Amino acid sequence: MLFSKLSAQEKRRDLRKKLGADEIVRVPGAFSPLVAMEIERQGFDAIYVSGAVVAADLGLPDIGLTTLTEVSTRAEQIARVTDLPTIVDCDTGFGEPMSVARTVRVMEERGVAGLHLEDQVNPKRCGHLDGKAVVSADDMIQKIKAAVDGRRDEDLLLIARTDALAVEGLDAMIERANVYAEAGADVIFAEALKGRADWERASREIAAPLLANMTEFGKSDLLPAQTLQELGVSIVIYPVTTLRIAMKATQDALRHIAESGTQSRIVEDMQSRADLYDLLRYEDYNRFDQALFNFRL
Repeated sequence: MLFSKLSAQEKRRDLRKKLGADEIVRVPGAFSPLVAMEIERQGFDAIYVSGAVVAADLGLPDIGLTTLTEVSTRAEQIARVTDLPTIVDCDTGFGEPMSVARTVRVMEERGVAGLHLEDQVNPKRCGHLDGKAVVSADDMIQKIKAAVDGRRDEDLLLIARTDALAVEGLDAMIERANVYAEAGADVIFAEALKGRADWERASREIAAPLLANMTEFGKSDLLPAQTLQELGVSIVIYPVTTLRIAMKATQDALRHIAESGTQSRIVEDMQSRADLYDLLRYEDYNRFDQALFNFRL
């Protein structure tokens, strides 16, 4: 109830343990604490907080408009309700190297288990859109070193995302990935790799675990987790899936009500009250409350 029974340190150790195991770590995105609770109930390995999703939920495009406070607050809300480790998208770090160190410290204090920084020029854009630009490798190295310096808990997973494939090609992306790993990144987020051949080569030539982004409507083939594991990928995220599903269902339901004047025909498509209460653990709260107030004045 109310919050996870595990400490942030325990969740970070759990994520490290899962990363070191043979099975790929499956990480759906959550746009709210309630969604994170359902992700845990469905047996996934960790929770992802997407910068694009936080922005969209605030009614903003994914172009670096969100603040450290907005993203860290949402990450803390989500991390609080689940025993699963939470990985958060920190875009370009909300500033230059000194700001990156502060970002890492704030996220650590908010209870997340891992975070990633990207090498795009700010204002950034979705990693699967054209027209991106990347900073120099040296600039990104400085940010990674600042992140390492800002980290107090060595189990906090630092992930470096590179968008260089679309700008400089696969060879340059692999070269960047390796220098980012040398600078202290624990995992490499290779953005917008296309198919099996790209993943196979990246996993063979990059000296760090790989993270794959299986986002819909993007440049990457939507490969099954088992296939990605066979290709050498260690973590797979599904960053926007739950938001897209929820928004499509909301759109359809509102259109139906606008046209028919009632929701009576779509009630069977909704989560039941009983299922929602089960997810929220209403009975546990009720027992807790009765245990406190079991007397008469």
